[in-house]
Amino acid sequence: MQRTSLTSAECPIARGLERVGEWWSILIMRDALQGLRRFDEFSQSLGIAPNMLTRRLNTLVEEGLLDRRRYSERPPRYEYVPTAVGEDFRIVIMAFIAWGNRHYTPEGESLQIIDKQTHHPVQVLMMDALENRVVPIERCTVKAGPAASAGMLERLAQLADKQPQNV
Repeated sequence: MQRTSLTSAECPIARGLERVGEWWSILIMRDALQGLRRFDEFSQSLGIAPNMLTRRLNTLVEEGLLDRRRYSERPPRYEYVPTAVGEDFRIVIMAFIAWGNRHYTPEGESLQIIDKQTHHPVQVLMMDALENRVVPIERCTVKAGPAASAGMLERLAQLADKQPQNV
C-alpha cells in the first residue's frame, strides 16, 4: 500500500508531519539542535542503521530543515546544520520534552529545559500575541485562518459542536 502524501494538506499539523513525522527524523532534529553535525555523531547517538540515517538526513535536507555542508574533500564528508526552518522546530522539541517529562518519566526527569544564560528552569508556554501575557494551555484552541477553505470551515464548525462549553 502506498502512503498518502500530506504535502498539500490544508492542516499545518499534517504538512509538518509530512516533513518530520517519522520518529527517527524528530530524534535527528533533536540531536542537530543540540549541536551534533556529522553522520558518525548522529549514528553513535541514535544507534540507527546507516542506510536509514542516510535516508532521514536526505529527507531533512530536501525539506529544508537541515543544510548539508561539505567539510572534507577526500573522502567527501558532510555536516548537517539546522536551517532557519530547522531552528524553528526547536519549539516542537521543547514541547515534546515538557510533555514527556509531565507524563512519561515516573523515575524523574532525565532532561530539563533551562535558560542558557541563567540556567534557570523554563516552561513551554502560550502567549497572547496582542497583550503579551501567558494564556493557560487549557484555554487555547484553534480557529480558521484567512486562507481556510470551505472544507476547513466546515470541519471546524463540526468540531465546535463537540467542544464542551465552559460556563
